[in-house]
Amino acid sequence: MDAEIRKQFQRMLEKQKMKFLLKTKVVGVDTSGDGVKLTLETADGGKQSTLEADVVLVSAGRIPFTEGLGLERIGIQTDKAGRITVDKKFTTSVPGVFAIGDVIPGPMLAHKAEEDGVACVEFIAGKQGHVDYDLVPGVVYTHPEVASVGKTEDQVKATGVDYRVGKFPFLANSRAKAIDDAEGIVKIIAEKETDKILGVHIMAPNAGELIHEAVLALHYGASSEDIARTCHAHPTMSEALKEAAMATYDRPIHI
Repeated sequence: MDAEIRKQFQRMLEKQKMKFLLKTKVVGVDTSGDGVKLTLETADGGKQSTLEADVVLVSAGRIPFTEGLGLERIGIQTDKAGRITVDKKFTTSVPGVFAIGDVIPGPMLAHKAEEDGVACVEFIAGKQGHVDYDLVPGVVYTHPEVASVGKTEDQVKATGVDYRVGKFPFLANSRAKAIDDAEGIVKIIAEKETDKILGVHIMAPNAGELIHEAVLALHYGASSEDIARTCHAHPTMSEALKEAAMATYDRPIHI
């Protein structure tokens, strides 16, 4: 997640009474009582503490579910993480056997798997398939949502490319204010010389719906001015994307 968006996102969740214990791991669990008692340990020195709760939700990431499928019996190769190795046409090490989705490298997302499936069948049918894994949108389904596509500002910095940033707050968006849900921001990162959009990050209600205009823009190599000069209905949340695009190369109207 883009660092600037991440910091604002955490602050907004803390306003909702969420508490974050970062750089902390669970080293013990006691379920003998009515609730759950966790033993926590900090990464900086190993200081231990306890946390009591009614319910604990464990969300420890995902791994490919390939163990026990008997892949080795027919010679299908996997990497150290257990992912099935495939070529650009989703063909495994065994001719006639294909793999897609969470069992191969790439984002473990349902919409990525769907694109894999379509492209794979196109290849099987003798046509050309393609999935651009750099343009798979990611969404955090909280309130507000966080959605992104393309590079973060830190990733752009690492490439050494000169860039500009355009931002627009939803506090200045008419629709967001009308529905009394105006906390959030749109951030667009564009190459300075060409104005080509490199990344878009949105934190807002329904950010997962708003991000697809940005996905389309990146897919076709659009500039921030391309979005800025496209008419957006008023009042809508999507106007914030237009205004952020204007801020990238010039200045927004409503701020």
